[in-house]
Amino acid sequence: MNHLSSNPTEFSILLNRVNADVEGAFDELTRRATDRLRSLAAGMLRRYPHVRRWEETDDVYQAALIRLNRSLREVQPDSTRGFYGLAVTQIRRILIDLARHYYGVYGHGANHHTDAAGRAPDEMGGPVAQAADRSRPESLQEWTGFHLCIESLPEEEREAFGLIWYGGMTQRAAAEVLNVSERTLIRRLNRARETIHDSMGGILPPRTEDS
Repeated sequence: MNHLSSNPTEFSILLNRVNADVEGAFDELTRRATDRLRSLAAGMLRRYPHVRRWEETDDVYQAALIRLNRSLREVQPDSTRGFYGLAVTQIRRILIDLARHYYGVYGHGANHHTDAAGRAPDEMGGPVAQAADRSRPESLQEWTGFHLCIESLPEEEREAFGLIWYGGMTQRAAAEVLNVSERTLIRRLNRARETIHDSMGGILPPRTEDS
């Protein structure tokens, strides 16, 4: 499972079980969030095999998963929307830290030669082509900027985009969590996509994210 939940009703039941201290319920809740974080981190780093020269990514994931688990245990939200908001925020910030770790000013990648100015090679082994519009960042520097751009979005747009991109939810499920119409959700999502496109030099994320 690479999403927090595509069924908010099912998720709400699980959250109620957590609040009632049903054994194993909280572990299931955090497992869903950590599974999603693992999937997104793997997607962000999969085109950078040189990362493993410095540190096994599983170790990095493990540290990130522990951090996410701790944050969810310290603040246990009493609503589905509250849990999603906390989980999505933590996932985004951990991904920012991971990107900076591997290609920040003081990161390993900053002091290591990489072809194509830090861009990953394409499937044929050559540099990634410069396209006018792209659906995803191509370098770890861009990933950092991408996550920070989302962090700076207006709250309604950030929340809508976060449920889709970081939560892996469908538009219908995200609209249900936010208690808005799907049309309203799409308007917010499109505004977020336009802002990211303008800020990130042509990156236009899809309306759903399957990592």
